Parts: sequence; structure tokens; C-alpha cells
Amino acid sequence: MDKKKTQEFADMMRQLVSDVQGAPYPGDGFEPELYSIWYEHVQRHAQDCFEFLDSNFPMEQKEINNTLQKMFK
Repeated sequence: MDKKKTQEFADMMRQLVSDVQGAPYPGDGFEPELYSIWYEHVQRHAQDCFEFLDSNFPMEQKEINNTLQKMFK
């Protein structure tokens, strides 16, 4: 993968990790609207990462999908 794509992927992953770390805590005073907003952002960034992986690592797609499926079980 070239340097530009590597940097693009690193930026996407940083954004996704940042989104996940900023998850609203479902404790007292939990606001469903905040969770909904957070969830939409995380889903969008996760989808961007998956699409990038699919388009840039086509030979490894099945292996990557299996690994990702294990992570989210």
C-alpha cells in the first residue's frame, strides 16, 4: 500500500477509535439522543474503514472479514 493510502487508513482508524472512546456512558442521566448521535458517527466511520479494507486488500477480504466477525461477537 502506498504512503498516501497508509496515511488515509491511519486517519480513518484514529477517527473510529476516537469515536468509540467517546461513547456516552449509560448511567444516571443517560440521554438516548446523545447515544443515537454517537452511534450514527461510529457506524459511519466503521463502514468507511470496512470499505477501505475491502477496496485495498481484496485478496485478504475473506480473512479480514473472519477476523472482524470474531471481534464483534
